[in-house]
Amino acid sequence: MTDRYSSFLSDSRTLGLSIRELFIVDSTTIRLFSDILKGVGRNPKNDGKKKGGLKVHMLIDAVQSVAKFVRITEAKVHDNPARAGLKDLQLPAFSMVVFDKAYNFYRQFGKWTDGNIYFVTRQKNNAVYKVLEIVMERELENDKAGVSKEEIILLKYKDGKQVKELKLRRISYRDEKNRHYIFICNNFIITAEEIALIYKKRWGIELLFKKMKQNFQLHYFYGENENAIRTQVWCTLIAQLLLTVIQKIANTKKAFSTVATLIRIHLISLLDVVELLRNVKRSYAKPDIPLPSLFQT
Repeated sequence: MTDRYSSFLSDSRTLGLSIRELFIVDSTTIRLFSDILKGVGRNPKNDGKKKGGLKVHMLIDAVQSVAKFVRITEAKVHDNPARAGLKDLQLPAFSMVVFDKAYNFYRQFGKWTDGNIYFVTRQKNNAVYKVLEIVMERELENDKAGVSKEEIILLKYKDGKQVKELKLRRISYRDEKNRHYIFICNNFIITAEEIALIYKKRWGIELLFKKMKQNFQLHYFYGENENAIRTQVWCTLIAQLLLTVIQKIANTKKAFSTVATLIRIHLISLLDVVELLRNVKRSYAKPDIPLPSLFQT
């Protein structure tokens, strides 16, 4: 379904970036009171029931804001790159993928670099590296956001029995709230400021997760076995995609939550959903043309 609507959801926006194809990877936890998928948090006090759960690892297109790759694991599994399926991603050459530091995987970084696939992520605090060159270093004015330092670093990693080296850019950045970040990237063409901006675009997948949890039934599951739970999550992703398509067809300024509520209420009503979303009045005007039938003769 994503492939079918991909060209329709895409547009000419580049999000203010020189990179035309930007993908975002992250995960969200869905908590369950079930023994099927265990592992969210500790055992509760006062003889409460331990919460089980699952974790949804997802890749989205930053422009389309719909899932293009999904893998579901137990919630107790950390954001492990192998379990999350990073090695299975089929990304086009010269595209960019951004993710949190939990997905750091140097061997995959090397494969992406060899395939002309770029990435931006945060560097782990315990990372071991060698500084080859200090490209830029400056003192930022008080309360001013910006790049304070740029370095060229060298990382070593094991690929089977071989020890390989990977040259990356290391960017030190301070935001408007005086928070400090360290980014690493394998693209040596774009500016350091754009690398920081690309990481900010990662917030788009958090908004998608928020839509899923606020507008769909993920706090209550209709089945208790693992297959039923996974099926309901997939149905949620399908419904989210269809509502996104309908929202764009209607070209409405209504919020996604409003679109979801209206369609939920009128799901079996004999109304034109697109006209319903476009209508800004309290009353609904019946269209002059007959509505298409679901059952063609």
